Amino acid sequence: MDSFDVNALASEALVVFCIATAGKGEFAGNGRGFWSKITEKAEELNGKLGGMKYCIFGLGDSHYWGKGTEDSKVNFAKPAKDLDEVLEKIGAPRLMATGFGDDQDIDQYSTGFGEWKDVLYSKLGVDKAVGGGGDDDGPVKNDEVIKTETNQLRGSLKASLDDVTTGQVPFQDTKMIKFHGSYQQDDRDMREERQKLGVENAFSFMIRVRLPGGYCTAEQWLAMDDICGKFANGTLKITTRQTWQLHGVVKRDVKGSMRAINKACMDTIAACGDVCRNVLCTSHPGACSKKLMDEILNWTFQVHDHCLPRTGAYHEIFLMHGDEMAEKTQVLGCTPVEEEPLYGLTYLPRKFKVAFAIPPCNDVDVFAHCVGFIAIIKDNVLLGFNVSVGGGLGFTHNNQKTFPRLAEVIGFCKPSDAKYVCECILTVTRDFGDRTNRKHARVKYTAEDYGHEWYREQVEDRLGFKLEEARPYKFESRGDLHGWVQTEDGLWNVGVLVPIGRVKDNSRTGLRRIAEELKGCGSIRMTCNQSVVITEIPESKKAVVQKLLEEYKIMHSKETTVSGLRRNMVACVALPTCPLAFAEAERYLPTLVERLEVVLERCGLTEQDIAIRMTGCPNSCGRPSMAEIGFIGKAPGTYNMYLGGDFVGERLNTLFAESITEDQIIQILTPMFGRYGKEREKEEKFGDFLVRTKIVKPMTAGRYWWSTPEV
Repeated sequence: MDSFDVNALASEALVVFCIATAGKGEFAGNGRGFWSKITEKAEELNGKLGGMKYCIFGLGDSHYWGKGTEDSKVNFAKPAKDLDEVLEKIGAPRLMATGFGDDQDIDQYSTGFGEWKDVLYSKLGVDKAVGGGGDDDGPVKNDEVIKTETNQLRGSLKASLDDVTTGQVPFQDTKMIKFHGSYQQDDRDMREERQKLGVENAFSFMIRVRLPGGYCTAEQWLAMDDICGKFANGTLKITTRQTWQLHGVVKRDVKGSMRAINKACMDTIAACGDVCRNVLCTSHPGACSKKLMDEILNWTFQVHDHCLPRTGAYHEIFLMHGDEMAEKTQVLGCTPVEEEPLYGLTYLPRKFKVAFAIPPCNDVDVFAHCVGFIAIIKDNVLLGFNVSVGGGLGFTHNNQKTFPRLAEVIGFCKPSDAKYVCECILTVTRDFGDRTNRKHARVKYTAEDYGHEWYREQVEDRLGFKLEEARPYKFESRGDLHGWVQTEDGLWNVGVLVPIGRVKDNSRTGLRRIAEELKGCGSIRMTCNQSVVITEIPESKKAVVQKLLEEYKIMHSKETTVSGLRRNMVACVALPTCPLAFAEAERYLPTLVERLEVVLERCGLTEQDIAIRMTGCPNSCGRPSMAEIGFIGKAPGTYNMYLGGDFVGERLNTLFAESITEDQIIQILTPMFGRYGKEREKEEKFGDFLVRTKIVKPMTAGRYWWSTPEV
């Protein structure tokens, strides 16, 4: 709305307004300027809009501030109501009654909009031309209906991908393709230009590979490098899900990409969607012995494979050609009607995330997941896993019904029981999760609503035996390896920094050269902090790898890397491709960190590890709620800042400042870094004396008075 000149309203015959609600009954960020101007000029415009008809559709949430509360009643679609009142007062004729879309409805705004749109088309006399009020397939179906009607994740996706008349797929197929590891997106930087040209958005697809534990061979790395160059935008994105994402794959290349990935003995099954997604595992080689790392990685694979969907849809849609489809019963051993043994017809209410952590390293942020397995090791023997349930970080701005939550430990299981424990937690979620409201459908809400003791009882009842009591453990870090480490088998590992996880330019070329050198002998582990550990390097190859790291300036040790803040920065992709992003993340966080590094240098904190994370929206793909400093996009160039998380991933942070810009961020953090630097100076000066000193009086700001006056 802000891009429209209020003074030009009088020259329009008809204006149709669609208005969302932000904050407490406020106009959205790109409509506030318009609202301000039209209220300022109301007197001037009075009587001049008699030739301009208007109608309004307003979006809101009737329970946003609580069911039946006065705030919810007053603020529901308030901007739409306010604009309607102003336009009526200044004499603009209303074409039809204002329509409303309520987020509380089972299909959110869709039914309300469909009904309002039908009346609009009828008023305009174009209802017959567009098929009786709409050129679509009728009211949008909710996810639960779509899942049951699409024949175990098939839908019309195979035919849709073959349709070359458009770059997108129909709405229902955008839901289905998620289960196969892909999201439909478009380049938001190009939207305005393409709209002016009258062409559809620049649609493309993100493809995420299934890679349990982040493990791949050197040959698979080379294959992905080839695929991103041939089918995608020439880069690989390492995600906090410990795998790769391809971006910018146009529709005609989706099947080609999937087949190339399959040829490299990988796939994208269940990398997204309402299923058990890519299972994570600690990648730091210093967390335990190589023997134990391999053992725990094996249990990771077992849990992951056990919870995979069994439908043959993926193979039929992406891998098989026309003549093979005719023989699919023989090829796949499927019958015309399938039903998943674990998932049934409706799969899970929402996504299901699992992680394996190896203390003392919590690089996977185990408590941020629906299910966590914490390795309990004694005398270099894996005794089993503590099991945690109910973590998740996504929420909706200003919606108190949604919130980040840490998982709770409910017991201990033997290694061989891990996959069955995970299955039982999954089926409890399947049976008791909220299928009426996707915003309330994650495992964390089931655990919050029923309690972790109830969850444990349900799991034990399905297991047929009791979980043991949790064993003691301790996390001490969650950062990645930077530098060289040798394991007991004589092989070498080197952790390298891939800033924000974007493999491009020098890092892409250098890592490709390294993978070529390690064919047949080495492997690579993606990390949950968006970097890479090159593993299983023979002694004979160490010098070559080191030379290539130096040649391509790939940062690989604390001495040759960057500041501690930059080492620990994580960001989601956000703009321009993510349709959910309100603000920048990956493209912007390095710029913000560069300004903060100037402050850190003044405070003597350049080498200090500080976890900073940023996402473009509160879905929290970059896990900002677990950061010491977290940013979540609120609007273009505007963020909510969260502080107070710890460095080992056992405490959530808290909203500290809302809707702040870059300069405000610097202004707030500068004195904090200064105080933190002074406290660290004291620690260095007094050492063990401070550790032994008793804390006698906590201060409200989180700092402490010490019992000794000289300190």
